[in-house]
Amino acid sequence: MKEKALKNSASMFSRSAHLMENDPLEEIFALNLGEFMTEHLISEELVERISHKACDRTLALKNQLRELNSIYSINNTLSVLGFDNKDDYIIYNSIAKTISQMLDVERCHIFLAREHARGLDRGNNDLVLVGTSLDLEEDIYSFNIGYNLTQRDIAVRAFLSKTTIMPECVALDENFHPIEKLKENETRLYAAIPMYNSEMSVGVIIVENNTDKKFSTECMTLIEDTARLFATSMHLQKLTEQTTKAIEAEDSSNVSHLQHLRAELTAVIGDLGDEQQAFVEQLAVAVDAKGQYKNNHSKKTAELSRELCKVLELNEKTKDLIYYAGLLQNIGKITLPEELFNKKGKLSKEDWEKLQNHPNVGVNLLMSINFLSEVIPYIHYHKERWDGKGVPEGLKGHSIPLGSRIIAVADAFTAMTTDRSYREAMDVGKALDIIKEESGIKWDPVVVDALVRIKT
Repeated sequence: MKEKALKNSASMFSRSAHLMENDPLEEIFALNLGEFMTEHLISEELVERISHKACDRTLALKNQLRELNSIYSINNTLSVLGFDNKDDYIIYNSIAKTISQMLDVERCHIFLAREHARGLDRGNNDLVLVGTSLDLEEDIYSFNIGYNLTQRDIAVRAFLSKTTIMPECVALDENFHPIEKLKENETRLYAAIPMYNSEMSVGVIIVENNTDKKFSTECMTLIEDTARLFATSMHLQKLTEQTTKAIEAEDSSNVSHLQHLRAELTAVIGDLGDEQQAFVEQLAVAVDAKGQYKNNHSKKTAELSRELCKVLELNEKTKDLIYYAGLLQNIGKITLPEELFNKKGKLSKEDWEKLQNHPNVGVNLLMSINFLSEVIPYIHYHKERWDGKGVPEGLKGHSIPLGSRIIAVADAFTAMTTDRSYREAMDVGKALDIIKEESGIKWDPVVVDALVRIKT
């Protein structure tokens, strides 16, 4: 896929090669943008606008930077930077609550470096509390909770070393100083996860339990990916601000400075793409682990969905979105209590409702992650049926999003041909026969035909 993208991007940018003669970074920019075209949805029309018939080198550079800024502005990505008062920090409370749900832990707190905690930096703390999963009646920000980098607290050590720290017994760790306002006095299990990327450390995420229940490997990896994702997102937002100032500055004709900004901006955008993919794939692993899928169900569904997209000759943007949706189709399960998946015997009516409504839980979770917003409809409607008898809204035929129809078929086939605790995997031929029988009833006939072509 990447080779095709690079080939396409080179051919598009060759139209404007004469604009930037003797500029070695122009080819790098073209190649980088080739990757973004599939991962970040840059269209040929947008490329035309970037490479617009300008003959002035500075103007061409500014055009490129403006277009990149417009795509990755705070309005189009997850805003985690640039707040001015405590009311803006509600997003960090939401993030902390989501993390505590995903990891099934009692508390999560998020601290940012003082320079990133504008509006909450009234005290002398170098690390400032900006979000917590606790539901507190009092204004937690009025206490100026945080750490000074001269302290040896676990959170500070994690921040400075860029290493996750999880003591065997936190109560016996001389560097653990519980914060009463954050209900840490009874903490038994504690982990400090640094938020950092290659350029900077921006904060630390704390997760805690009052029991000795261990954090799973899948969930710890997920929270580390989450921390890096937010750090890279903050770095990118900082760069877009700098770029905007450079473009608008009166003396903004310094070509080498603009070239440097372009190279740095494209590199960080590439990093963000890598972090996003790592986050989504690890989120799927954590979902499968919590749902007790032992055979990478989400990954297999996503890969089969991408194969179906290829047979149906869909474009690269759609392939990527459907792949992500396939990975995250069961995302709602990660916010449900783990006991629900460990229950033996008959589930209660309330339990069934929790399971049946899990795509809606997942939609709410995804709404706070802007870069995934386009996959929400594919997940939300993947339980619809071709005949209109599905859920959640009883959509029928082509009124169901194509991505949802593809995921539905891939999910059904993967489930049938995978071992479960209560049955063995079906033979591929038998699974295909069942799906063909329900073509035009449950499934889109065109997608079923594509599946048959792949599997036979």
